[in-house]
Amino acid sequence: MSSLSSPEASTSLPGLAAADAPRNASVASHRAAAKRRRRTAQWHLLFIALFVLGPLVIYPLVRLVALSLSGPHGIGLQAYAAFFGNPETRGVIGTTLWILFASAGLASLLGVALASLLFFKPFPGARIVTRFLELFVAFPSFLVAFTLIFLYGSQGSVSIALQRLFHLQAPLDFLFGVGGVILAEVVFYAPFVVRPTLASFATLDMRLIEAARSLGASSWMVAFKVILPLAWPGIAAGTILCFLLTLNEFGILLVLGSAHLITLPVAIYSSATVDLDLPAAAAGAVVMLSMSLSLYALYRQVNRRKVKGVGHGR
Repeated sequence: MSSLSSPEASTSLPGLAAADAPRNASVASHRAAAKRRRRTAQWHLLFIALFVLGPLVIYPLVRLVALSLSGPHGIGLQAYAAFFGNPETRGVIGTTLWILFASAGLASLLGVALASLLFFKPFPGARIVTRFLELFVAFPSFLVAFTLIFLYGSQGSVSIALQRLFHLQAPLDFLFGVGGVILAEVVFYAPFVVRPTLASFATLDMRLIEAARSLGASSWMVAFKVILPLAWPGIAAGTILCFLLTLNEFGILLVLGSAHLITLPVAIYSSATVDLDLPAAAAGAVVMLSMSLSLYALYRQVNRRKVKGVGHGR
């Protein structure tokens, strides 16, 4: 008891308070600085929303939805009723989905196969091929369509060479239709699957693969029992991205699509520029936007799971 009431203890309390004063001042200063940073970030976000996203993204989307709801008697669903009630709409959606699944499916398989070859079976020049595939995604899609025309068109170099070599009566004629569109989209969008698949392969624990091989597992068993369960989030993210980009493809369809190959983007373009039916075009655009946003939400979900998997692996 005497020690608690001693003069030394009583005089040490003001000393402790004096020692804590700079620390409390520093904590208060940091809190004030953090509050200022949050306030500045909020002002920056408001500025971006009003002057960047507003005129470039938000306002066009609001106008698009408003235009799709406009009718001769005010706001209504006449444009959507006309869009879904059109007997040609079912064929257009069917053609769109057929080309989407054929092109994106083949492009995904080709992209995963190329990534597997480049990662697990590297060959001389594999690094150059990888860099070329990364550069390839920067090309415009219609450039691939024109390249295929120069090669496989009726007057293309490959077409003429095959005609002379096999003494064909007529040159190759498959580009301007479903076959040409699927070929061009597979060639163009396969590299979009290669990069995320390679990134997913890079996170694998190679000791598991070596252990499976040492236990006598075949290459196919290692691929489907070890590699695929571990790398599927990256492969799925690349595949969904491929589907999303292929769904919104327009340049290849415009160059190689025939008059009988009408997909949803071409139908929207035709309604707006040829038929001058802006509400119907806006309704189709809203439907296509909903499909795209659904795929994008799925891509974000799978990509988030991929990032969590990488974090747990580390």
